[in-house]
Amino acid sequence: MRIHILGTGTSTGVPIIGCRCTVCTSTDPRDHRLRCSSLIEVDDDSAKSGKRRILIDCGPDFREQMLRTPFEPLDAIFITHEHYDHVGGLDDLRPFSVFGNVVVYGETPCNNHLRERIPYCFTPKDKRYPGVPSIDLEDIEPHVPVKIGNVEVMPIRIMHGRLPILGYRIGPFAYITDMSSIDDTELPYLQGVRVLILNALRHEPHPSHQRVEDAIQFSERLGRPETYLIHLSHHILPHAQEERRLPSHVHLAYDGQVIDL
Repeated sequence: MRIHILGTGTSTGVPIIGCRCTVCTSTDPRDHRLRCSSLIEVDDDSAKSGKRRILIDCGPDFREQMLRTPFEPLDAIFITHEHYDHVGGLDDLRPFSVFGNVVVYGETPCNNHLRERIPYCFTPKDKRYPGVPSIDLEDIEPHVPVKIGNVEVMPIRIMHGRLPILGYRIGPFAYITDMSSIDDTELPYLQGVRVLILNALRHEPHPSHQRVEDAIQFSERLGRPETYLIHLSHHILPHAQEERRLPSHVHLAYDGQVIDL
């Protein structure tokens, strides 16, 4: 398994337009954060290429992220929730239509939002405007695994403030973003995870996101897997300084980072 971290920023991205703080003016490329998304490549003998390529979230920076990534088919896209910073790039799936329809998985309420926001993508094919992306939208629910070839993706229930959203587990890897809390009944679905991508907005409390300290504590509850923090705002220290303050098993993720598992 190879994990490509495409974006690590919060909803505004970093730098923020007009901000002159230390992080937003940093020359360290690790402090430049596109909106959150990751591409997971998993070996699968049933695939023509020998692997499955699974994208988690498709935010407004998707086009820029894909220009830095080999142009190959996407076997599936899994959406955590309907907020714009996680779905704003779906229209940019147009080029991938040369490979056939792109299958996008999300919960029913999330998918209903998508149909309302970009209805031209989901009209009947004979009435669809030429050039729009070819998307098949599939409903999923927590704890019901989805098979992409021989690869199993397990949706997990987490809470984003008062909004129920999804995290995902693929084998020894789990991806959780925008979490503020999780019920203890979900923890068995995360047992044995070796690599965890996890949100950590800032150090100050927030009504719908974890703090860095909360993320560290959650990682420790899971047995201290190698943990990479995402959905980072400009309110934390610059990357090099913040990284030195973290426990040895916790890291600030950065755009373009690749993790082999």
